[in-house]
Amino acid sequence: MDLLVIGGAGFIGSVVAGQLLAAGHRVTVYDSLVNGHRAAIPDGADFVHGDVLDLDALTRTLSRGFDGVFHFAALSLVGESVAEPGRYFRTNIGGTVNVVEAMRATGVNRLVFSSTAAVYGIPDCVPIPETAPVRPISPYGASKLAVDTFLGFAAEAYGLGAVSLRYFNVAGAWDRFGEDHRPETHLIPLALQVALGRRPHLAVFGNDYPTPDGTCIRDYLHVEDLGVAHQLALAAAEPGTHRIYNLGNGAGFSVREVIETARRVTGHPIPTVEAPRRAGDPPVLVASSERIREELGWQPRKPDLETIIADAWAWMQAYPQGYPDE
Repeated sequence: MDLLVIGGAGFIGSVVAGQLLAAGHRVTVYDSLVNGHRAAIPDGADFVHGDVLDLDALTRTLSRGFDGVFHFAALSLVGESVAEPGRYFRTNIGGTVNVVEAMRATGVNRLVFSSTAAVYGIPDCVPIPETAPVRPISPYGASKLAVDTFLGFAAEAYGLGAVSLRYFNVAGAWDRFGEDHRPETHLIPLALQVALGRRPHLAVFGNDYPTPDGTCIRDYLHVEDLGVAHQLALAAAEPGTHRIYNLGNGAGFSVREVIETARRVTGHPIPTVEAPRRAGDPPVLVASSERIREELGWQPRKPDLETIIADAWAWMQAYPQGYPDE
């Protein structure tokens, strides 16, 4: 198949693009490189330097003819979204509307959208099923929920076949593709940066949560498993239908468990400092993936935390400064 990966120079997008090429597909990456890295674009992929806010550029690109689209391009920092909600709604919602309009104009009708389990806000039950109430507590989560809502209407009105995948924390590495955010805000790469000596310590935000060790519990998913889920989702996209699937590894890990595992994997002490709770941090967030397991046969192959961190550590040792700046 001929596939377009929007945001394919980012962490997850680059892995999916690489996996698609390995599976024998033709891949075009469309990315603004604002948050992505040119060096993360897989060898063998065509590249279009473009922004999701540029409808004309999207339409020109899609007019080449594609069998499906993966859409990863978005702003995703929760704290930043609180400070700049307009920018988040403009990019995340407006950008996706542009993607769908360009697909509609060029006759492309299969889309896999990178959504988030942040749409659920503070959940009533854990693990979180797709039937849980959606009540995001940040502009980031609200913007993603708005896109999911839009895709439902677009499927009905335009005959679009869309799948939204909702997940929390993605980590690990695959092949030569790893996690390099600037600034970095995710726990696992931050812990590994301390192990590398790039940071003096790791902040633990809150130690008095109602959890076994007092720290927050979160869901961590290996990026390789997530990439497989995206391929299954594209195959399941049906014209006129919008499907929603949560993705999780089936277990949650506390902040202290992540740090202790990182210490074992790296052999470094990884000093920590206690910090106050961050506003809006729920005690436990774990997504249920029963629906996608039952309907699409997805099964995480690397669910254990040690493997996730070991793969991320191997990549970070190979690229201690991340991707080269260009």
